[in-house]
Amino acid sequence: MNGSDEKKLISVLICDDDPGMRLILRKKIQGTDGFFVVGEAVTGDEAMALFDKLNPQVVFLDVDMPEKNGVECARLIQDKNPACVLIFATGHEEYMGEAFEVYAFDYLVKPFKLDRLEQTLSRIDDRLHRTRPETVAVPASPLKAAAGRLMLRHKDGVSFIDMESILLVQREDRATVIYTAGNGRYVVSETLSDMEERLDPEIFFRCHKSYIINLRRISNITPYGRWTYVVQLEGTEHDALITHDKYEELEQKFS
Repeated sequence: MNGSDEKKLISVLICDDDPGMRLILRKKIQGTDGFFVVGEAVTGDEAMALFDKLNPQVVFLDVDMPEKNGVECARLIQDKNPACVLIFATGHEEYMGEAFEVYAFDYLVKPFKLDRLEQTLSRIDDRLHRTRPETVAVPASPLKAAAGRLMLRHKDGVSFIDMESILLVQREDRATVIYTAGNGRYVVSETLSDMEERLDPEIFFRCHKSYIINLRRISNITPYGRWTYVVQLEGTEHDALITHDKYEELEQKFS
């Protein structure tokens, strides 16, 4: 396998205290083209330590684990990297609601059939390896022009940017990161809620607890998991998530 192919592999962390289930998941994932298992954890604390060390793209979580449970781990992972794909594989069906509150991509109830796992892996591959579509024009809307410039304080000093150049604001590794046109990236100390208050609500939309998007830069929206969608934005490779409720609210804005 050449270097370029290696980069396309999707890294997976398995977190489950049942060695038999870890073996099943590992064999199936390793036997699926495009995936490799980067690590395995038995406890919640071990899962978080490996996540911080390995930064996997996908995490399989059992709910019932020693120390931190799977839902607790999922919340911490969401705060560190909201783009990480979370899959619950558990015998506890009653936690499904909590799992989707942390925007899980899928929820597999043990014992599940291997073809069910194959479907999940195929969907993950489509999600992470999809080709971005040509820019789609956003429907005409009554949005007003951005009202001026924004002063950002960060560790390197102060920057002044045109508010309209902001494409996306997101939580990333427990910090707030602003992405702007021209590949600008600013890490600021303010919370996402602080930024939401400073941004023009006619232009910017809090689509998810971890994301604020520029409504004028939306190019495409595709399904992600059961109750969540992916928002693709013009001018950046960074995506955002949008919840079902917020998607319905967005439809109203453009209707």
